[in-house]
Amino acid sequence: MGGGTDVALETERCLIRDWRSEDVDRVLDIYSRWDVARWLGSAPRVMESLQQAEDAVAHWSGVNASDGWSGFWAVERKSDGVVAGAVLLVPLPDGDGEVEVGWHFHPDSWGQGLATESARAVVTWGFENGLDEILAVVRPGNDPSMAVCRRLGMTHMGRTSAYYGSELELFRLTP
Repeated sequence: MGGGTDVALETERCLIRDWRSEDVDRVLDIYSRWDVARWLGSAPRVMESLQQAEDAVAHWSGVNASDGWSGFWAVERKSDGVVAGAVLLVPLPDGDGEVEVGWHFHPDSWGQGLATESARAVVTWGFENGLDEILAVVRPGNDPSMAVCRRLGMTHMGRTSAYYGSELELFRLTP
């Protein structure tokens, strides 16, 4: 994926690409916000330092397409070159090989359809590369993310406690 460039996928308005060292300030800006972080992980917490942002960028860059399909990519707006957020396609923790699609966006990029657009590209990529099912898990109350799941055509499967040590809304998509 990428073919010698750090751009993995391209949509009408976004470049889905590898993280770069110059992204760390924006990563800190995104993940230091409680209105973003409160929906993420088993124990939501805000990012507190530039070092944490640097570590995150280094880690995310190392997972991109290491197995031919998964990754945690930056989503850059073509209009201004700003990183709007992230899109991911990764194995679910505590799972049995299930794969999740996810998105984390800066509030200045909410409500513009960028999460749906970039997630659709990543889901298509996953199916083209052999996945037969992609899940999304969303914290109850995160209505905007549940709306993205519905716009992607995902089926709501109810609540599950199988992942992240939390009760989450489960969505499923097949090709």
